[in-house]
Amino acid sequence: MQNFPFDIVGFDLDGTLLDTHGDLGAAVNHALSLAGRPNRPLGSMRALIGGGAKRMLERALDEDGVALPEDEFKALYRELLGHYEANIAVHTQVFPGGEAMLDDLAERGVRLAVVTNKFERFARLVLDQLGLTHRFYTVIGGDTLGPGKAKPAPDQLHEMIARGGGGRAAYVGDTTYDTLAAKAADLPCVAVGFGFNDLPLAQLGADAAIDHFDELVCALEALG
Repeated sequence: MQNFPFDIVGFDLDGTLLDTHGDLGAAVNHALSLAGRPNRPLGSMRALIGGGAKRMLERALDEDGVALPEDEFKALYRELLGHYEANIAVHTQVFPGGEAMLDDLAERGVRLAVVTNKFERFARLVLDQLGLTHRFYTVIGGDTLGPGKAKPAPDQLHEMIARGGGGRAAYVGDTTYDTLAAKAADLPCVAVGFGFNDLPLAQLGADAAIDHFDELVCALEALG
């Protein structure tokens, strides 16, 4: 298991490690109901994900042709967050092969991190409820470093490396938020095709792409 090319591998959360669309979608539907809008099928919520829960709600309202005053939108967003926090792991699960992949990387001595645009407290809560927190040396959320520091900016990935004590790092994600952040941080990036891709997989700008977590270790070895 020696000579693996990366000391640190970071993961996006929503749409990369975890399939969270059901619980995020239920929270958006809760907010839409409060706004007098019809609910959407949970499966359709995948297309709204990317950039955080606020962007999800904005996209849903935009698609319905609804423009709310700022104070009403903020109140609705708070309701969404409250519902999500109380129901964060009802439907959410690790994508197939994810836990075996994490085991494989850990056995190779790789330090694992989560870097997400999700609020840190929510990221930690869902990882806790799924029994995954102990696998990661750090969890960096969209609010961890303050305004303007979340993906696609590189700051979170720089912080990931600093907290990991340095070394060669790679990042795994599913959207342009991830690939652009990795490029800005000068890190190789693997995109997953089973996530909440905001562009076709080949257009995301990743250095490699996989369709199942069984392929990740080989993809990282090839990048190294």
